[in-house]
Amino acid sequence: VIAINKPPAISSAQVIRDVQEHFNPSKLFRPWLDREQERNASLPPQQQKRRKWKGRKQRDVKMGHGGTLDPMATGVLILGVGAGTKELGHFSTECTKSYETVVLFGAATDTYDTEGKIVGRKSHEHVTKEQVEQALAQFRGKGMQKPPIFSALRVQGKRLYEYAREGKPLPDGYEIEERPVEVSELEMMEWYPGGTHQWHWPDREADTSEKKLAEQAMHLESETASSTAAPNPMPATITRLSTAEGAQPDTEVAQPPKDDAQPATSDTPLTTKPSEVEVESEANREPESQPQETITTQIQRCPAPAVRLRMTVTSGFYVRSLCHDLGAAVGSLAMMSELSRTRQSDFDLRSNVLQYEDLKQGEEFWGPKVQKLLEDWQNRKTRSS
Repeated sequence: VIAINKPPAISSAQVIRDVQEHFNPSKLFRPWLDREQERNASLPPQQQKRRKWKGRKQRDVKMGHGGTLDPMATGVLILGVGAGTKELGHFSTECTKSYETVVLFGAATDTYDTEGKIVGRKSHEHVTKEQVEQALAQFRGKGMQKPPIFSALRVQGKRLYEYAREGKPLPDGYEIEERPVEVSELEMMEWYPGGTHQWHWPDREADTSEKKLAEQAMHLESETASSTAAPNPMPATITRLSTAEGAQPDTEVAQPPKDDAQPATSDTPLTTKPSEVEVESEANREPESQPQETITTQIQRCPAPAVRLRMTVTSGFYVRSLCHDLGAAVGSLAMMSELSRTRQSDFDLRSNVLQYEDLKQGEEFWGPKVQKLLEDWQNRKTRSS
């Protein structure tokens, strides 16, 4: 068992595929692959026949993870390698985890994070650092937590996020049930007043049917009087690059407003294009009348406050749900805008975790590190048994 520092904008499954791409042809894992080949060759003929199709492609180093991370999240992702896949159950259900997250107030999304569509807005001007610090107290210790609608829990054989993506309501009579969780540590690391940070609400707004479904699943009707537009919503001049295009979750670009009738913003051209009759030659123009060659576009910052939190929780805890619930606790709405898993069980991001970027340096660079991580894990397992 090892751990790797997952980068943003890719899934946990993609991390496994990337790691396998480097492990499969390596000298370090060649003995394991050879043993697997010999073991398969020693199987009874009937089993060999069933497995014959697998031999048509290159065999992969057997691998799984000990608890998924959302694509936007970074940090400790535990990987079971070979026989280590049998140890992953402990990491999924029995260990504690530490996270750092950024909560952004003033709006809610269908996914509880900035990757989703806005389903509700509520005032945030009254939210203060002191108020948030007081509200955090109610989340410490043992309690009950309701998983988000965008989660991998199954209802009648179907995952919750599949219902959400298809826009279908949950089966009649079913409601997402709260589950017991424990928060052993929860503290504020930094407070960001509105207009002083880089995080933004998503520019995508859910349609009427999606908002109705979200209100039923998230009980937004009891948290906000209106789940449509805020009196002064942010102008639609910020487009978030999708993770499907390989962009970082926090990457943003400016673009002109979609509606020509919208009032001018910092992204609106400062001068309009003159008609052909009015165009002068460059030689006849006065220096002071020449248009600017470069216009610096200023992105309007989100007016809502944000807060960075650090927490240690039990397995099965949804950080997104805490962010959502914290918004309600201070009389507003909120979403998760950044997440990093800093520790899981004995694997700590600051010490015994392989860096994803190390893979690009070649086996001579990452090989000794992986071998030491595997040996350290085996030694810890031996001492604890």
